[in-house]
Amino acid sequence: MRGVIGCYRSRVTAPLSNAELGREELAEALRATRCRTLALVEDLDDEQLLGERLDIVNPLLWEIGHVAWFQERWLRRHQRGEKSLLDHADRLYDSMAVPHDTRWDLELVGRQGILDYMERTLDDTLEHLPEQLSDELRDLHLLTLFHEDMHIEAFCYTRQTLGYAPPPAEAFAPDLDGSPPGSDELGVRATGDVELTGGVFLLGAEPGQGFVFDNEQWAHDVTVEPFAMARTAVSQREFADFVDDGGYRRSELWSEAGRDWLRRSDVVEPEHWIREGNAWHRRVYDRVVILDPDLPMVHVNWFEADAYCRWAGRRLPTEPEWEFAAAIGTDGAVKSTYPWGHEPSGSGRANLDGAFAGAALADDPSSPAIGGTVSVHALDGGDTPTGLRQMFGNVWEWTASAFRPYPGFEPGVYEDYSRPWFGDHMVLRGGCWATRFSMMRNTLRNFYQPHRRDVWAGFRTCA
Repeated sequence: MRGVIGCYRSRVTAPLSNAELGREELAEALRATRCRTLALVEDLDDEQLLGERLDIVNPLLWEIGHVAWFQERWLRRHQRGEKSLLDHADRLYDSMAVPHDTRWDLELVGRQGILDYMERTLDDTLEHLPEQLSDELRDLHLLTLFHEDMHIEAFCYTRQTLGYAPPPAEAFAPDLDGSPPGSDELGVRATGDVELTGGVFLLGAEPGQGFVFDNEQWAHDVTVEPFAMARTAVSQREFADFVDDGGYRRSELWSEAGRDWLRRSDVVEPEHWIREGNAWHRRVYDRVVILDPDLPMVHVNWFEADAYCRWAGRRLPTEPEWEFAAAIGTDGAVKSTYPWGHEPSGSGRANLDGAFAGAALADDPSSPAIGGTVSVHALDGGDTPTGLRQMFGNVWEWTASAFRPYPGFEPGVYEDYSRPWFGDHMVLRGGCWATRFSMMRNTLRNFYQPHRRDVWAGFRTCA
């Protein structure tokens, strides 16, 4: 299989959710996504493919089988009514039926068996792609494609959590030759707040836009009061000031739930941070780098973001405020698809798709990690009309809002995508460096439990 698509590179750069999606464009995206999945596990040995038993990650050997199962579950079995390509597939790979803590103990079919299963499911999917896609069939394909894309992001943070090597170059195609446009080197910095007028606007996706997840449905009127939002996400320099000022020891800065999390987890500093002499360093995959002050804070959970806001005399934006800031132009009326407007090209505008090299490595500064965050001041071409930077990409941004259904919510065909997680998860917006641009839009919602520090999450603040 690696010989067929091992070095595959998709030429698809525009979002795939539109109603005019064609057969060849979809097939190309399916091949490229499976290529990334394979590239993110190919260099790992059998022991690494199982990995440490943790509540926050899956064994990668199980997870790659799960994405293949999901593809055939909805396309081969649900849509065409045919039987599975693998005996007992549901017993092994159905994430809603197989308890998380048992996934290390399953009698999986082994590396080669799972790779064969992945090849057969993709071949079966491509073989049955019609020349003309109905709306229903397009949405089923995009559901399975974006599901795998989201797992690719999880493969990256699993490699970080477990201290594996950085993602291999085959997984992404980062620009290793220079700084992203609008970086510090070009003298472009974004500081201070943007004043936003607020008003009544439609929160959520509107019908007729093509594929959207069920939790984005449907747009409804909300009122946003005037507010001020930081031009950039909180940087590592800014968060280090909070840490050095005793932020993790000052109980008055933490909510009751945050204090409870601190006690239970015995946390005294940010995830992956290491104090060496007078300087902070952090672990990036399997090596240690000195803290880059202008990179965004990442691997921070909701409790930490909330405590920082109290320390700084700030607050997290609500979900409606975040979408208003990203989607409403200076005229306060026209809602845009992307922070910079309606133009779908994200090239040079956002750190998505692993587009740029990550942090330089301490043992070899000339050899950057593949994929990762860039300076919070970079990529001024993606600014909103009001001057907010990087509302897309780099790091997911926590909001103050719990993940709840919109009025009139009805679950999609995959009923377990949203509904089981309402209430105890918090909303994040904007994507991160490993998110696929092809699934991005201003209405896209992400959600995690507030204690999660392993994901590519940061935050920006409001006055």
